[in-house]
Amino acid sequence: MESVHIRVPATCANLGPGYDCLGVALRLYNRVAVRRGAAGKAHPMATKAGALFFKTAGVDAFEFAWSICGDIPQSRGLGSSVTVRLGILHGLNELSGRPMERIDLFQLCSELEGHPDNAAPAEFGGFTVASEDGCLAFPVDDALKFVLLIPDFEISTPEARKVLPPDLQHELAVASAANAARITAAFASGQYEALVGAFDDYFHQPFRQPLIPFLPLAIENGEEAGALGGFLSGSGSTIACVTLEEPEAVAAAMLQSVPSGVTARTLVLQADNQGVEIEEA
Repeated sequence: MESVHIRVPATCANLGPGYDCLGVALRLYNRVAVRRGAAGKAHPMATKAGALFFKTAGVDAFEFAWSICGDIPQSRGLGSSVTVRLGILHGLNELSGRPMERIDLFQLCSELEGHPDNAAPAEFGGFTVASEDGCLAFPVDDALKFVLLIPDFEISTPEARKVLPPDLQHELAVASAANAARITAAFASGQYEALVGAFDDYFHQPFRQPLIPFLPLAIENGEEAGALGGFLSGSGSTIACVTLEEPEAVAAAMLQSVPSGVTARTLVLQADNQGVEIEEA
């Protein structure tokens, strides 16, 4: 085998209080092509992913070239960096005769990312609860729609992490942990109505709100239009609402929150329950 194409889904991470551990895969994709041969212009993500793969897999390193295309916007909180890293890891694994299992590739991707919340749903699909050591994945019913408000500006994840405080009040941490547990129970059981009120978060969203000033209004408008709740997708700038009814009305309401001078678009998506797929070898 000389080349392979890998399809990787977009992801929403954190889901409010599930900071660095909860995520869901969406039916929006990037495709990564990996082939043996001289590499093109060096890219830090590709270089580090390749080096970690060859070191961990115990196979002889070889030169490879890669490319990416698809519909996932960069630096919008939808896991674009994971599609690069996971796509290259899976591509090299295929070209090397599959020496590593999916759980191994997930762990490598988590290490490269620095956190597992995007890597887990991108790898396994569905709703995931993840740590660096493992992951639980649950399928998401097609009846649940994810309404995305995608502004036209980027937010760097490292920069978004810099605004987080080093300490947090005990009672706020408890409230966030309780809501994260409720979200997990709702997705695991399929009782999506229990998501109402569960996305309130004190771990990261209040501190990142100045980066996306219209965040609370977008969520409020979405809920008034019928959404179960909403949250900042990853570190933003995308804002997501989940709903069982009238997704187009929710999208229109969220769009009304965007201030003058800022452009944005909306997407209505369902969850992807497959995760990474090998499309072409």
